[in-house]
Amino acid sequence: MNELVKSLPSPSLPGLHLPCVDTYRGWLFKWTNYLKGYQRRWFVLSNGLMSYYRTQAEMAHTCRGTIPLATAHIEVGDTCHMVLTSGGRSYHLKATSEAECQCWVSAMQEAKANAKLLMHHSDDSGDEGPVPQEDRALTQGVLKTLAGKLDDLSTCNELIGKHGAALQRSLSELEELRGSADSTDRVKSVNERATLFRITSNAMINACRDFLDVAESHSRRWQKALQHERQQRHHLEETIEQLAKQHNSLERAWRENPTSYTGVDRSQEGDASDENDDAEFFDAMEDSTGFITVTASGNVQHKRSGSNQSMMSGGVPNDWTHNENDTPGTNHMQLRRTRRSRIPDKPNYSLNLWSIMKNCIGKDLSKIPMPVNFNEPLSMLQRLSEDLEYSDLLDRAARCDSTLEQMCLVAAFSVSSYSTTVHRTAKPFNPLLGETYELDRLEEYGYRSVCEQVSHHPPAAAHHVTSQKGWTLWQHITIDSKFRGKYISVVPLGNIHLQFHSSGNHYVWSKVTSTVHNIIVGKLWIDQSGDIDIVNTTTKDTCRLKFSPYSYFSRDVPRKVTGVVEDREGTAHYILSGTWDDKMESAKIVDSSQGCGGSEGKQKTVYQTLQPKLLWKKYPLPDNAENMHFFSALALTLNEQEEGVAPTDSRLRQDQRLMEAGLWDEANGQKQRLEERQRVERKKRGAQANQALEEGHQDIEGYEPLWFQKRTDDTTGENTYTYRGGYWEAKDGQDWTQCPEIF
Repeated sequence: MNELVKSLPSPSLPGLHLPCVDTYRGWLFKWTNYLKGYQRRWFVLSNGLMSYYRTQAEMAHTCRGTIPLATAHIEVGDTCHMVLTSGGRSYHLKATSEAECQCWVSAMQEAKANAKLLMHHSDDSGDEGPVPQEDRALTQGVLKTLAGKLDDLSTCNELIGKHGAALQRSLSELEELRGSADSTDRVKSVNERATLFRITSNAMINACRDFLDVAESHSRRWQKALQHERQQRHHLEETIEQLAKQHNSLERAWRENPTSYTGVDRSQEGDASDENDDAEFFDAMEDSTGFITVTASGNVQHKRSGSNQSMMSGGVPNDWTHNENDTPGTNHMQLRRTRRSRIPDKPNYSLNLWSIMKNCIGKDLSKIPMPVNFNEPLSMLQRLSEDLEYSDLLDRAARCDSTLEQMCLVAAFSVSSYSTTVHRTAKPFNPLLGETYELDRLEEYGYRSVCEQVSHHPPAAAHHVTSQKGWTLWQHITIDSKFRGKYISVVPLGNIHLQFHSSGNHYVWSKVTSTVHNIIVGKLWIDQSGDIDIVNTTTKDTCRLKFSPYSYFSRDVPRKVTGVVEDREGTAHYILSGTWDDKMESAKIVDSSQGCGGSEGKQKTVYQTLQPKLLWKKYPLPDNAENMHFFSALALTLNEQEEGVAPTDSRLRQDQRLMEAGLWDEANGQKQRLEERQRVERKKRGAQANQALEEGHQDIEGYEPLWFQKRTDDTTGENTYTYRGGYWEAKDGQDWTQCPEIF
């Protein structure tokens, strides 16, 4: 049985007369799928929205779907059928009778017409000029008047209830006394009560009319004020964005030629920048001793560091091994001279991320096909290779005599790999199984690296780097990515290993969690959070780095990273501080003392330190980076064509190459082709494995990578993939006969 619930007339907007707002409810049959066919659902039509539930009880907590009628197409079929089409989706409904179907269609058409009128009026109301800010007292007065009218309505409601109950009792008594002598008095009493009820009802109606008059008289002004505030906010956002771009351009110009802006020579530049760095992280008190408070949980709080200690130009400590060829900007300048410095601008294609991601909540994103619109033109293997942008930190660490100073530089290197991600919210391409990537920078920086995708589900990559400057790095990383509704979390699983040739020091650490926020609405932004525990397995020195998650209410600098370097005895020697998107500094501890108890019963330790020293500083982004996917100088060269690479190299992926060129439609076609081919190959391997099992073969091996082999790590005990050798020899001889055809 359907019911039409009539509400009081809605307040009409100025210049717009609408009929009363109706709420239509009832049972309809909705088509679900071929297995279940039509299923009975409870539908509610209200305010231009058609919502449905499994039962009436679900209305209080769970809505199964909502159809906006303002943009819907209503079609009447045969035998009580209706079809609603909205947002590219069709809803097939069926009523129990022709009369019931006609009632629903009439109600939906009326609701659609009203919703269109409201939308049209809303659009027109914003065309007028913004209204000036009204006096606060006027607004308060209007609110007070509305509150008074609500009190009147409440009083009238109570009186109507009271008089209505009395009238009902009188009517019942009159019915019982029909034909008796007292009937005349009873009729008189009923008339009196009916008069009271009529008076109270009229008062209620008048109070409602007064309330609506006041609300209507101010609703248009409030709508204009809201529209004005929205325009002001949009203008402010554009202004801030413009200022940020100007600031970035000025900073870049200053870094390229400081003397033309400051009038000082290069020898003065280092001192000036050091003073600015101190001002950013420390208070401006003179001649005071430095203290840093560290809680037992590893939180670092700077109080002061003012002891003078000389620093070399560029912020490098004078007691650490360093030469002119290893300045922080060397890699950057050489890359810009010898490699390409730009790629085609990113096309301005709009795509609703939520329309795709809403069906992926709680799922592993590596298993969900995505259009290239959400990608950047680099693969995950190339992103791993991008960690080497600040390889000069490891070159300096290889020459350190002190293992504790070496630990500081290794910690700075582990943080530097996140500096390129601050604006990089796009997703890298998932490598195909067997895909490789080489980065040969032997002539420029003395290292070369090779990566290979060793597993597809779960996605895992192995990476090996050898440097002529005294170190070797390897890692086996598995990516676990989940969509949580409002954000995407990316958790890299696995350890990074680093060994220095001369000392044999072997360092092990892992990566933190990356989170992309504002998936549903707003501007995408990325945050890094968690702890990195770096262990020198040779000397047992340790360093715990804490990446503080962003908090709107925190007074700390955003993207803050802090850490403490300790020896095998647990004695702290260095305090590390900075941000993962800008720089890291170290301060040598000269004294420590126990402070008062901290929050939650955690004991504080107060450290006295020397002047902080710059360990690492992020390179400025290239010109026009905002239109080139915010790529760094190294990232711009990663997909550059190279001669003699393996036929499985990421540079040869057509979908990635087409996306970089701005041909996204063609790239999507190639991406689908590669993914389908990979699915076919996976099914073929599965069929071969099943056949071998049926034939009684028990020693069936899975997919075997070409350049890496699986083994148990002696240090950590984990199962990992390590480089088996042969890649560079195959490249020298151009013998790629072993490589599979994956593209």
